[in-house]
Amino acid sequence: MKLGDICVILTNPDESRNIGSACRAMANMGITHLRIIGRRDQYDDEKVRILAIHAAYIWENAEFFDSITEATADCIMAAGTTRRRGKRRKSWLVTPEEFADAVSKAPEGKIAVIFGNERTGLTDEQLEECSIGVNIPSHPDFGSLNLSHAVQIICYTLYRHTATASFKGYVPITLDRLDATTDSIVENLEKIGFFKVTGKAEMKEFWRDVLSRAVLSESEAAYLEKTFTKAAGLAGKNHSEAEN
Repeated sequence: MKLGDICVILTNPDESRNIGSACRAMANMGITHLRIIGRRDQYDDEKVRILAIHAAYIWENAEFFDSITEATADCIMAAGTTRRRGKRRKSWLVTPEEFADAVSKAPEGKIAVIFGNERTGLTDEQLEECSIGVNIPSHPDFGSLNLSHAVQIICYTLYRHTATASFKGYVPITLDRLDATTDSIVENLEKIGFFKVTGKAEMKEFWRDVLSRAVLSESEAAYLEKTFTKAAGLAGKNHSEAEN
């Protein structure tokens, strides 16, 4: 899946400002292809731009259609987002994560994600034009999401599935790597005369216990090693200068 293959379709949105907010949400996740069921002259260009901020280019390049069927004619998959279930609202609905997983395995081609009107959502007839239904889990007491929030959640989920290879996030070091860090700390403490006769083993055990609970990342482990190595080097330099 390529982010450039994702098309966000807004179905007859009421608020021009919501279009702008949706544009910004899309841009945050690198998705820029917007299609709208409706006419451009129905919306206030200035209000769209105020909320879109630096993502107004998505609005400028938006395409307009008369129906979902027309807007998705060149797509290999059309996913309609809905919070409501029912006999005529698809036999099953998938979560955003399940949808993103399915999209990542789909053959090359455009993928449409359709969002309904702010007040009514997608009608039964509109959802029938979609090939799959996506439901964003929310609390039953207040399940309706703001349009741009729904766009953000779906786009974020799709982005994370495509960016996994380049976005590593936080990866804790292994215990084997942790041993190397504790060895470095203890060896540098030894260089500055921290241990007289005993205490080295206990100090190593102390540092390993503390650092294992901290669940260090590679950069944090490397920074600790660098700190103690530099401290030992400065201590040695100061000792030499004092003797001279």
